[in-house]
Amino acid sequence: MAEPYLELQDVQAWLGPRPVFNDLSLVLRRGERELYPVVRPGSSLRIFGSTTVNLWELRQRIGFVSSALQAGYRGSVSAGDVVLSGWFGSVGIGRSQVANTAQRLRVEQLLQELGLADLRERPFAQLSDGQQRRLLLARALVHDPEVLVLDEPTNGLDLRARHQLLTSLRQLATAGTTLLMVTHQIEAVIPEVSRVLLLRDGQLVGDGPVERMLQAEPLSALFETPLRVVELDGWRQVLPG
Repeated sequence: MAEPYLELQDVQAWLGPRPVFNDLSLVLRRGERELYPVVRPGSSLRIFGSTTVNLWELRQRIGFVSSALQAGYRGSVSAGDVVLSGWFGSVGIGRSQVANTAQRLRVEQLLQELGLADLRERPFAQLSDGQQRRLLLARALVHDPEVLVLDEPTNGLDLRARHQLLTSLRQLATAGTTLLMVTHQIEAVIPEVSRVLLLRDGQLVGDGPVERMLQAEPLSALFETPLRVVELDGWRQVLPG
C-alpha cells in the first residue's frame, strides 16, 4: 500500500465552540483522492510519517486552496503576485520577498497552463471569484506539491467558473497529484475521486469507495432527509427523495 501522508489517532479539533473532529482515527495515503488538534492524552498526529512538522518543508509538499485564503488578499495585489506569494507562504508580496528567475518562470508557466496569463497585472479585486480561485490554485501549485488540500473549492462560483476549476482539478488528479477535498456539494466531486469520508457533528459516519458512499441511502442518513442520486459519466447530482 502507498505511504500515508496523514495519520490521526483519537484526534479532537474545534472551530470556536463547534467540534470539527471528535475522537477521529484515520489514515490517508498518497494516491488516494478524498472527499473531505486539540492535544489530549492518547491522541496523536503524523504527517508524512513524522510527529514533528517543519512548516517550510510542509508548504513544499502540501498545497492549499480555500475561500478563507481568498478573502485574506488585499484587492490591490496583482494577480501575478498572488501566485508568486506561494513561494513564500505569504498573503501578498513584502519588500523583503524577492523572487529569483526560476521562481518567476514557474509562476509564468502556471499562469499559462491555467489560462490566467492575460490577468497577471490586474488587481485581485477586479477579478471574478472564479479567476481568483484559479489564481489560488496556481499559488498552491508553485512547489509542485504531493498533496493538494481544497476547502469548499467551488463555493460561490458560477457554473462556468466551477467547470473551469473542476477541469483543472481533473487534470491534476490524472497527472498523479493527491487531492483532499472538503465539500458539501456532491456535484463538485470529480470522477477521479476514489474514497469518500462522511462527517457529521465531528464524527466519522462513513468511509469507503465513492461508488458505495455517494448513494441515496448513506447520503440521506448523513443529511437526515430523503435524497436520490443521479449519476452520469462519473458525475453525481443529488435530488430530493
